[in-house]
Amino acid sequence: MRRARIQIRSDAEDALAESLARATEAARTGKPSDPVATFTFSSPAQLFSVISPKRWELIEHLQKIGPSSIRALARSLGRDVKRVHEDVVALADWGIVDRTEEGKVEVPFDVIHADFDLRAVA
Repeated sequence: MRRARIQIRSDAEDALAESLARATEAARTGKPSDPVATFTFSSPAQLFSVISPKRWELIEHLQKIGPSSIRALARSLGRDVKRVHEDVVALADWGIVDRTEEGKVEVPFDVIHADFDLRAVA
């Protein structure tokens, strides 16, 4: 099962260092780490600029229907083909959506987990 995690961290560099440390440990011990694609955003504004409500709906819908042409996806969402194409390109740039060998688009993850905290100032 392919999994992905979406996280908001103001310390994006620390998040990258943690991922690198896990990969290094897995290589050192020979035990593969649990493969989770991690998409780290530095702020809620950055997250919502990439994954808008319409794009979130597109991701959910693609997970339900499986690989689809952009035209068929737009039709099933009741949206304009041009706008769906723009959304697919933006999500593909981040690796959240992929193209199949047949040219269809798909979400390559079985599970996508969103993880972020809102903390009060201490």
